[in-house]
Amino acid sequence: MALTDQELISAFQKIVGAEQVITSPVDLEPYLVDWRKRYRGQAIAALRPASTQEVSEIVKLCVTHQIAIVPQGGNTGLCGGATPNPTGRQIVITTKRMNKILAIDTSNQTMTVEAGVILQTLQEEAAKAGRYFPLSLGAEGSCMIGGNLSTNAGGTSVLRYGNARELCLGLEVVLPNGEILNSLRGLRKDNTGYDLRDLFIGAEGSLGIITAAVMKLFPTPVAQWTALVATPSAEGAIELLNRFQAGASAQLTGFEMMSQESLALLKHYYPALASPLAGENPYEVLVEISDYESSEHAMQLMETILEGALESGCASDAIIASNIAQARKFWDMREHVPLAQADDGPNIKHDVSLPISAIPEFVKVCDALLKEKYPNSRIINYGHLGDGNLHYNIAGPSSSETESFFSAHNDDIQALIYIEVERLSGSISAEHGVGQQKVDYLKGHRGEAAFNLMHAIKKAIDPNNLMNPGKVINL
Repeated sequence: MALTDQELISAFQKIVGAEQVITSPVDLEPYLVDWRKRYRGQAIAALRPASTQEVSEIVKLCVTHQIAIVPQGGNTGLCGGATPNPTGRQIVITTKRMNKILAIDTSNQTMTVEAGVILQTLQEEAAKAGRYFPLSLGAEGSCMIGGNLSTNAGGTSVLRYGNARELCLGLEVVLPNGEILNSLRGLRKDNTGYDLRDLFIGAEGSLGIITAAVMKLFPTPVAQWTALVATPSAEGAIELLNRFQAGASAQLTGFEMMSQESLALLKHYYPALASPLAGENPYEVLVEISDYESSEHAMQLMETILEGALESGCASDAIIASNIAQARKFWDMREHVPLAQADDGPNIKHDVSLPISAIPEFVKVCDALLKEKYPNSRIINYGHLGDGNLHYNIAGPSSSETESFFSAHNDDIQALIYIEVERLSGSISAEHGVGQQKVDYLKGHRGEAAFNLMHAIKKAIDPNNLMNPGKVINL
């Protein structure tokens, strides 16, 4: 017999405690809306379990009564992947209370953490142990490692260290039937059949709930040098990248590009973070070199590569940060561009990846098409150029028109951009995931064979479609 909502709530309270079942409209609201405030849903309750066992018991209860589950971490996603749907027949499971550092093994260079550990906390705990955890992104003060893994987050150090997937060695997952998959092994080699870990990384909670993970640590670099470099074009930025890759190799840890329009928006909303480089440069690039030898070696390497770039013309101006505070300001510039966009109003976001060689053509073609069809639109183009990931976002003519522009043109502009991404063999999602924003594009993008295989995996693991339904794969 089906339980009423109140009976369900009482059953959940027996598992996690009455205070950890959120039902009042005011307290529930933050769990129902995404960070961009573009998606909003309803839920019976938001549950805050404190352990994997509690998560397991919740899931088993939901299976019995056919209640869908939306896993949620820091709720900083940009594609609506952690937002419930409007039916109200779902619960939200947040991992906020599952925030323990379970183990640090400096000899094995690993840290085992619960899914609710905030990314910045993981970084800080690694530093206390004399180690370095390289995953870094703008939301690191509030996003959680479970969500980072569920979306296979990227950030600013992918060029050297890889996405979240490359930084994870083992997982603990509560499956859609409530069973616990425990693979918390800090092994770099484990050739025993299918790699089940990779099923759940990037699955956005559609195949299970990540509750803990073993993450890789690295030696702390002796020195990090950061430079801000002006370049005359996208082609120039790629030539600059090639020079740094040839000259610095694995020591190149960051290479971020910001267009002039991005910098203008940043200056408008955060004047203290205005670029220190002279003039209005078509593009400015943030470069970071990490060195395990000495600060002097890293500085000499940076200066030598920049001298060659200035002589060749792929760079027109450059400033090397003279201290930690100036380097932090350069990174703050990059991290505040999306915040400036949020302050400006709704914009049409594209988190795309392309072969690096195709980026100039993509930018040239898309810029021209958009200026022809939407002559007053603003193109906010920035991103992780070193790994081919652009955040190619379109805003209305002014902040007062962003909402109406978004409503009128979102679908058409998204289709235009994705056509060019497909033509150039790129991806419609580089690091933000699919969520509900891109779910209708997935089959066309991945192709029928790949889509059918993903559909079969979802059906086999979650036959009742209770785990984050409507995200990534629709059954």
